[in-house]
Amino acid sequence: MSVRPDLHLHYVQACQNLSRSENPFIARVLQEADKNDEIGTEGITLKLAGNNHQVPVPRVTDHDLGDLVSVLGQAAFVTGLDLAYNVLTDAGAKTMATFLQENSTLRYLNLMFNDIGTSGAELIAGALHRNESLVHLRMTGNKIGNQGGMFFVSTLKINSTLEKLDLGDCDVGLQCLVAIAIALTQNKSLKAINLNRPLLSSQQEETTVHIAWMLKNNSSLVELHLGKHEIKNFGVERLCEALYENSSLRYLDLSCNNITCDGAKFLGELLKRNKTLEILDLSANRIEDVGAIYLSEALAMQNRTLRALSVVSNSITGEGLVALSHAIQSNMKLSHIYIWGNKFDRNTCVAFSLLIEMGRLELGCTDVAPYEVDGEVFLAEQSHGLGRHRYWAPRCSAVAPSAANASLEIVAVSGY
Repeated sequence: MSVRPDLHLHYVQACQNLSRSENPFIARVLQEADKNDEIGTEGITLKLAGNNHQVPVPRVTDHDLGDLVSVLGQAAFVTGLDLAYNVLTDAGAKTMATFLQENSTLRYLNLMFNDIGTSGAELIAGALHRNESLVHLRMTGNKIGNQGGMFFVSTLKINSTLEKLDLGDCDVGLQCLVAIAIALTQNKSLKAINLNRPLLSSQQEETTVHIAWMLKNNSSLVELHLGKHEIKNFGVERLCEALYENSSLRYLDLSCNNITCDGAKFLGELLKRNKTLEILDLSANRIEDVGAIYLSEALAMQNRTLRALSVVSNSITGEGLVALSHAIQSNMKLSHIYIWGNKFDRNTCVAFSLLIEMGRLELGCTDVAPYEVDGEVFLAEQSHGLGRHRYWAPRCSAVAPSAANASLEIVAVSGY
């Protein structure tokens, strides 16, 4: 049995050799890793995110990263690296690219919300042409721009290992989105992609049309995020037409778009025939009561596949919300629903209170909780939702019940 290297000791030596002071945050995390005696076959993830701490920590810099990767070169049991919310720049991206080309054990890399630009994206994307171990990459919030996104398009054409790619909030544009859609018609390995909040100058929904065309031809994608794409009812119709022919997609995120009740009607018709979609996120649209009723009719009568639905902030009143509660009563497959941000009336509060009281809807599977004042039932907000841990995750996974973040729990990419 091979002896595990002492990460903290090697880190101290590396800093001394380079005449640099230690980053106390990195030192503490490495000490914790050295004490971990429960490392399984899947290895461990070093959690070096610069947020999520009760006391401020010194954020990881480009120099710190160089010291760190010199230590990790001999640590095959480190299979994940979370460097989110630090101050890494293109220089740090160069260091990471070199590490990825040489490393054969790292499976998860989180670089979200650093200061990596276009040239840094080119280096990391180029490293993935050779890397055959990385499965999940998060670039969220790095302003790599349209050109930076195009470098990852070339990666998708070559790399056959990457399963999850997150390019949300990266300022990619129309050209990049169209190129990604074309690349995914050929790529057979990618299971999940986040394309939230691109910078689009056109209102013609060209990107949605290309993505719909991709869905007709792609048989491997499980999870697709299209939040803040300015998708309207026309775009929803194109996506639904494509999903009639798609039998792989499990999770569709259409949050923060311009979808109204007509778009919800297309989705309702899709749910009547689609046998694979498990999670549908319509948060922050405007489907109103009519749209909610379209969805509830499909869920109550015909669909027995959808497991989670979010209609948060959709201008739905009591009529539509009560219809959805009736759908939950008759559809035992639908286990998660998120409704906060709509217009609750007394009937809504009573209906969802009864669902929770009878055990049909668990508190961990919704974002509301009932309470009484002077004999009248009201609903309070819970901080649960499909995207609860999209931008922040607790250092300890036991902080929240898994059901509170259905998107991570229901559709595990590795399961497909």
